Amino acid sequence: QVQLVESGGGLVQPGGSLRLSCLVSEPIARFPIMGWYRHPPGRQRERVAMSTNRNIADLLDSVKGRFTVSRDNTKNTLTLQMNNLKPEDTAVYYCNAQRMGDVYWGQGTQVTVSS
Repeated sequence: QVQLVESGGGLVQPGGSLRLSCLVSEPIARFPIMGWYRHPPGRQRERVAMSTNRNIADLLDSVKGRFTVSRDNTKNTLTLQMNNLKPEDTAVYYCNAQRMGDVYWGQGTQVTVSS
């Protein structure tokens, strides 16, 4: 059973930074697509970032220039670096991994941006 464990969430003031990590129980090179999703309160879940095992990355328009997604194959980790955080970034953030039609999710980590 593939396991994804997120960490790094918390409470931060507007303009601050957080670094989310997703540790995977298998080599992440086995997953062609990985990503970060978020579920803001009262809104639908949305994809924030996507990363392929061919080093292609894509970001939600509202986070471009502030967030960066990266893979570390040596640590089996997907990372989301979030800078200049805004209150509208408040959400539960989930890590996602996909391969051969199977989709795996982490348990989520809360990010709260508030003064």
